[in-house]
Amino acid sequence: MNCHYSMVIRWSDEDQAFIVSLPEFGPYANTHGESYEEAVRMGQEALELLIESYKAEGWPLPELVKYIAGDELTTETTQGPG
Repeated sequence: MNCHYSMVIRWSDEDQAFIVSLPEFGPYANTHGESYEEAVRMGQEALELLIESYKAEGWPLPELVKYIAGDELTTETTQGPG
């Protein structure tokens, strides 16, 4: 799937895994992987499932977060469904 939503991947010492956040979809849109590559695959899969779910429910997709070089990345998002 070709989409332009963000994936933030960070290492977690506590979980001993790479944690993937999908910031446009809210604070609970997360997955993980034991390796960076697995985290990328899991993030892509989660993103595809979220988009499919939003479309199936008739919910508008979240607005894209625009990254500007030099700006800090935040995980604040627009309002989700409901």
